[in-house]
Amino acid sequence: MTNIEVLPFLERADVLDVFELVDAVSRHDGNTPLSEHVLLHLRHGGDSEVRHLIVRAPEGGVIGYAHLDVTDEVEGPSAELVVHPEARGRGVGSALIDQLSRESGDHLRLWAHGHSDAAERIAVAQGFERSRVLWQMRRSLLAPLPAVEVPDGFTLRSFEVADDEHEWLDTNAVAFAHLPDQGSWQREDLRRRLAEPWFDADGFLVAEDRSGHMAGFHWTKVHGGAHEHVHADGTETHSHSHGHEPLGEVYVIGVRPEYRGTGLGRALLLAGLEHLRRAGLTQAMLYVDAANEPAIHLYADLGFTRWDTDVLYRRSDPRSLPFG
Repeated sequence: MTNIEVLPFLERADVLDVFELVDAVSRHDGNTPLSEHVLLHLRHGGDSEVRHLIVRAPEGGVIGYAHLDVTDEVEGPSAELVVHPEARGRGVGSALIDQLSRESGDHLRLWAHGHSDAAERIAVAQGFERSRVLWQMRRSLLAPLPAVEVPDGFTLRSFEVADDEHEWLDTNAVAFAHLPDQGSWQREDLRRRLAEPWFDADGFLVAEDRSGHMAGFHWTKVHGGAHEHVHADGTETHSHSHGHEPLGEVYVIGVRPEYRGTGLGRALLLAGLEHLRRAGLTQAMLYVDAANEPAIHLYADLGFTRWDTDVLYRRSDPRSLPFG
């Protein structure tokens, strides 16, 4: 039986052991098994509301590790895990997933970075199935950006909390009708995000058509850092520090189907990147579905390059857990 320690934080010695594990796996597999986000959290102390799962070898070294983030009340808990190459095939990965499920409930999401057959086999054996394949793309904000050219008949402004909520939900639903995870958001899903400390209405851009109806939007986000933003009315917004330099994100960008092909999406994207640059950020990132070729083409045309590949697994039948 695999002995698993569940810890609210890691001592310095444990952090060093986990990084030694990550280095060994990276050399063996040719890619880093944990996201940059998790690695930075480990290096700098991370968030308070995470759980660290540790499996040690008899001689004391760490041979298995899982990072469980339980802070997302909307999408549910998410986890990443890594097992030493010499410890694979002994049930360590399966035991970690079992414990993650016990810690988080039925709706656990598992992320695998840099797709591998081994990760797929373990996930499937534990009742998970592939949900999405995402590319992470990045762009320097220090490099020149093309000018924002808003198509005729459209205007851009900032999102207005309460006044825009209903119309945004409708626009989001039709823009992402093909992607239920995003398009099915309800008012409570939106309001939870509006209440997050990183929310900045100035970075939530809305496009209106001639009739004053919402035609599209670009919601930006800032990851990490002790980010402070001064709004036009003089008020300040502070976000919690993640222990690393802030990174801008194209969080959600969408255009109503009838306005696709007008250049509105490009204008919204550039306007959001300009906002992030004015806020003092030097890097921007985004996630895009690997099957979304038109979006990938747009992002590449504007200087984004592929940074990493993430595979999301969800349990196909959360009622059938692999433990009693």
